[in-house]
Amino acid sequence: MEISRDAPATTGRRAWGALAGFAAAVFVAAAIGGLGVQGTTAEYANLRQPGWAPPSWLFGPVWSLLYALIAVAGWLVWRRVGFSPALWAWTAQLVLNAIWTPLFFGAGQYGLAFAEIVLMWLAIGLTVVLFARVSRVAAALMLPYWAWVTFAAALNLSIWQLNN
Repeated sequence: MEISRDAPATTGRRAWGALAGFAAAVFVAAAIGGLGVQGTTAEYANLRQPGWAPPSWLFGPVWSLLYALIAVAGWLVWRRVGFSPALWAWTAQLVLNAIWTPLFFGAGQYGLAFAEIVLMWLAIGLTVVLFARVSRVAAALMLPYWAWVTFAAALNLSIWQLNN
């Protein structure tokens, strides 16, 4: 079977290179977020928080796993259909992901961060719907992320209300 020049390669070096590219895109989003939280552990600890707020040490391991799932999910969709509307949604949610952390931690704009995380939640939902049309596995890989962002949105709202 011949693959056209416009279709993504599903095997070989190009496919693995694309996976590296998806990982790099997610790493950039994570790095932007990481810059937004440097030196904020004490700030987070000093916020009035609900009793169900997780300890700050939990966020790193959870996000590391979620970022890996996000990258693989995007790559799986790319392997099937190339850069399609599903990947535009994936890109949009990733950009929103990168913006939230500096808003919440860096700027302390809890209300604005909540509005932004709602947009991110919607973008993730759209991504899941579009991914499901292409790859159920890719859509499933996005579900833990969507669940965590649901939790994070509730935590964001609670912190905003408690510290307003």
